[in-house]
Amino acid sequence: MRVHTLLAWVIPAFITVVSASLSSTAGVQSLVKRRLPRHVDAFEFVISDTAVAGNGVRDSYEVSSTDNGKIQVKGTSTSAVISGLHRYLAEVVHLDVWWYIGSRLDQAPLSLPKLDQPLNGSAVVPLRYHFNTVTTSYTMAFWSWEDWELELDWMALRGINLPLAWVGVEKIFIDVFREVGFNDAEISSFLSGPAFQAWNRFGNIQGSWGGDVPFDWIEDQFKMQLKIVARMVELGMTPILPAFPGFVPSNVTRIWPDAATKKSPLWSGFSAPYSADTYLDPFDPHFLQLQKSFMSRQLEAFGNVTHYWTLDQFNENKPGSREPDYLRNVSHNTWQSLKAVDPDAIWVMQGWLFASDSSYWTNERVEAFLGGVTENSDMLILDLFAESSPQWQRTNSFFGKPWIWCQLHDYGGNMGLYGQIENVTINSMQAVRESKNLVGFGLSPEGQEGNEIIYDLLLDQSWSEKPIDTQTYFHDWVSSRYGGKCTRIPKELYAAWEMLRPTVYNNTQLSITNAVSKSILELLPSTSGLTGRKGHHSTVITYDPNTLVQAWQQLYAAGLRKPFLFAHPAYQYDLVDWTRQVLVNAFDPLYQTLVDAYKAAKPESEIRAAGENLTSLLETLDKVLSTNKHFRLSTWIDSARANARTNLSIASFFEYNARNQITLWGPTGQIEDYASKQWSGLVGKYYKQRWQMFVDYLAKTPTGNYNQKDFKAQLQKWEIDWNTQTSDLDYQAGELRPVVADAVKQWPQIFMQN
Repeated sequence: MRVHTLLAWVIPAFITVVSASLSSTAGVQSLVKRRLPRHVDAFEFVISDTAVAGNGVRDSYEVSSTDNGKIQVKGTSTSAVISGLHRYLAEVVHLDVWWYIGSRLDQAPLSLPKLDQPLNGSAVVPLRYHFNTVTTSYTMAFWSWEDWELELDWMALRGINLPLAWVGVEKIFIDVFREVGFNDAEISSFLSGPAFQAWNRFGNIQGSWGGDVPFDWIEDQFKMQLKIVARMVELGMTPILPAFPGFVPSNVTRIWPDAATKKSPLWSGFSAPYSADTYLDPFDPHFLQLQKSFMSRQLEAFGNVTHYWTLDQFNENKPGSREPDYLRNVSHNTWQSLKAVDPDAIWVMQGWLFASDSSYWTNERVEAFLGGVTENSDMLILDLFAESSPQWQRTNSFFGKPWIWCQLHDYGGNMGLYGQIENVTINSMQAVRESKNLVGFGLSPEGQEGNEIIYDLLLDQSWSEKPIDTQTYFHDWVSSRYGGKCTRIPKELYAAWEMLRPTVYNNTQLSITNAVSKSILELLPSTSGLTGRKGHHSTVITYDPNTLVQAWQQLYAAGLRKPFLFAHPAYQYDLVDWTRQVLVNAFDPLYQTLVDAYKAAKPESEIRAAGENLTSLLETLDKVLSTNKHFRLSTWIDSARANARTNLSIASFFEYNARNQITLWGPTGQIEDYASKQWSGLVGKYYKQRWQMFVDYLAKTPTGNYNQKDFKAQLQKWEIDWNTQTSDLDYQAGELRPVVADAVKQWPQIFMQN
């Protein structure tokens, strides 16, 4: 295949960067000490240039049993060795490391299974990428080092070798801006709060509502970044570090009166002072000055660990001019600023702008902008939404620039069972065959959420020459998902997941739904415009809801037949997740009954009775969610407050940030409900109250007097007040089995339908 010789011309810098790790297995051994401490001596790790004969320049591995009783894992790089280790653990030992559930590797038997035949693997693509630029805000804004350790081990085991790493970059902004003469007040007016930093980094917003970002916390975040980058390198990953994108405090002309600047457009309903960021033109000599300082400080802090630099100038922003010559000169000067510091620099850019504003980014403008980088190998494009809105096809594979096929999958960390297994397997491999400059597969979710199998699927496709057989894949995935000591996995679990595979996880109606759907229960109540929404935040259920109910019945039956499952972390998580989705799907017809009663001018008693069904369902949902910490609002808020240590004022500011992001997303609801979550405490205290206020409004308002604008104004006063509350959430966490049993008893028409 063409991929055998791809690296020869496209990604030489990658080989240079990782070569230092090729002769060391220390990172693999450290991972085993963390996750399999009883088995440190059970493995033998070898780095070899030819782990699999004839593999060319691709990563490859071989796992085998040795004569002295050990499991030998040989690979061409640290990442390849860890990938081979992961395959053995997941496929043979049936254990893994998971999001939310954590590491299950400590459940491995003391005597590890021997291999009759070696396990061989060769990567289809040289690069495996991870993170959207906003994931660190939607998911990791308040993470501890323990959270990051689990994430990094998860990434390494799944073969990721090119992750984004820009936690704590605000420390670099502060130091660079201070160096040229900005005072701390000016810098504070530029930086955004912890839950909104991503959009500040690429010029959508500036400043922070609800309080200023504490510089001490930014220092702590940069210390975290030092540990993250060091661990990435140890685990065989090449981190992508942030470059200076050009955005500066608004009063930059106080420092440089002659500075050539432009204003970004107002973004997503925001007005001044929180948007219209000031942008320093790359033609201005001060841009190069700041770039040199920005990159050099990181090289000094992290060492020579990468040549990959992320820089997004026009993410949901339009450039100062649409003329091709201007666009070409902007990118050319930006590229040259990177090369002035790092001669081997590779500019990594999200291709999201081409998809989100395709009417502006015509092929002529895309070609002009990308053409400013005259050395193709000096740029790497992330086709961020390739499973639903691929840009590589319309742009002739980004006009020769190396690019990565990415799966976005969800917006804002929204929660809903969803996937596109055919697109992830078949379409990704079509791209490998048809595009000579495709160099990787990647995950680019806006937030990490519960559909972990879909993310695993693409990463495993990175090691398969043919589209993966998803029926076999789901079966094997279930084996490692629920594996453990002396565990015989009930057949009902396999049956349940197989029912979801070709239905819930195989959406092909991309004109209707192209990412994780949003439930109407999370949206601002209204008598119209909620159901039937299409696109990014579709509210359309693209499968027969009864199929999910039948799969849920199998999942629940497995626990009733094998009660030990109720103590298994994977089963606990999945039962809550699937029960959540069954209840969420049932909300829509109850809502329609309410609206129909109101529009038909039914008596107030009938309207209130229909409304009671809605709020009662939300109460049940809240109780189910309360049984697992990963479905609780308190987990998010407690993490936010913990970042403030003992400073109560800062803790309240961080909590406000946390609450605001998942509800109003802006001081007055600029992007309301975008990052909504189905969490206990949020469902019971926020969404339920909104729907109760809606029911009350309908009960008191004649049909002819309905006014959505007036209702929204009343509701927003309450929402803003809720955002400023502090951490007493006043909820009782229930026990999973009896809570689910009560839900089934209360709603037999939902859970027991055929």
